Amino acid sequence: MHAAKSLTGHLIALSALLMGGHSLAETSQLPINYDVVKDVSQTCSACHGLRYLDRAQGYDTSEEWSHLITSMVSLPRPRLLAISEYLATQYPHKPNKAPRLITGDTDIVIDEWVTPTLGQRTRDPIEAPDGSIWWTGMWASLVGRLDPRTGEMREYPLPSSARPHSIVPDDNGFIWYTGNSNSTIGRLDPTNGQIREYTTQARDPHTAVFHPNGNLYFTSQHSNMLGRLDPSSGKITEIETRRKPYGIKVGNGGDLFIAFNGTNAIGRMTPQTLDISYYVVPDERTRIRRLDIDSKGDVWFVNSSLGKIGKLEIATGAVTQWDSPSGPLSHPYSMTVIDDIVWYNESGMRPDALVRFDPTTEKFQSWAVPSGIGIIRHTWKTREGDLLIHQSSSNRVGRVRIGN
Repeated sequence: MHAAKSLTGHLIALSALLMGGHSLAETSQLPINYDVVKDVSQTCSACHGLRYLDRAQGYDTSEEWSHLITSMVSLPRPRLLAISEYLATQYPHKPNKAPRLITGDTDIVIDEWVTPTLGQRTRDPIEAPDGSIWWTGMWASLVGRLDPRTGEMREYPLPSSARPHSIVPDDNGFIWYTGNSNSTIGRLDPTNGQIREYTTQARDPHTAVFHPNGNLYFTSQHSNMLGRLDPSSGKITEIETRRKPYGIKVGNGGDLFIAFNGTNAIGRMTPQTLDISYYVVPDERTRIRRLDIDSKGDVWFVNSSLGKIGKLEIATGAVTQWDSPSGPLSHPYSMTVIDDIVWYNESGMRPDALVRFDPTTEKFQSWAVPSGIGIIRHTWKTREGDLLIHQSSSNRVGRVRIGN
């Protein structure tokens, strides 16, 4: 959390608040030499860059800040109150970061669960064959399981250096993860917690997907590589590619489509040979994080850098794009197509906005995520047609139940 402003001014403002506030008795328990600015800086920088405070939507009350902080880290109450009062004074709500929400006829219900280990940066939820919801806690090197019927959760530790970026289930009940910090693809057996690791040439496996042929295909963003793992033999084959391959999905015809976050392109890879070709998306500033496939086999994608979503027609290579409701700084991030309706989020807004786009009518509808301090990075369609989401900053996994 940012501490570059005047420390004296901050402390005077905080003292005035505490002297007149309901928290005076509890904050008086703090050491006489307690420095709230130093505490804010040290506590927050332990998990994320201090610049995120300047980017945040902010809150006008200490109660709102306390609610957020307790989803990130556990603090003694006097420190929690002092930090919350400080943040409410120095980082009030910023209306200019609010999304432009569009009303419509679709009703949704968003359920959210706070995951047990605070500060883990909950992300990339998936549904296993038994209907359980799984997530990865990247910063804590763990994966977790949620029973959405009961709310019961269990976390499974992974090798401490793994820092799993995303996960994917297989038909046998194993959970596979990408070891983003230890150059591995890992397989967790939920029945006994045992882990098997497969070492990759790429240093940072990123996102993975299973193909109907039984192989696991994955991207490695900063290594600029794509890979294939044969689970039956453990053999890994990797190729070099254009800059920053990110999201990956299996197309209707069996080829794999890859989003590129380092160039204005979508890749198409043959699963047997790993030969890859590229579709150019207009404007060299285009950067694509996620994509998905509709019933016709066309590719939908988020143009994160330009605040747009788009469709690539596979047969012709034609690209059509639409401006996201909140504009060029909305930074669309995740994407999932459900019954040919496009769902994505505007990660540059606060709160994080969930957006629905109907290609038939070309109409948008959007909602603020209840705990929307960011960021939905990956979404997943359940067998019942729900959408799984998350909020990595506040350690939440969520389910969007979609009506009419």
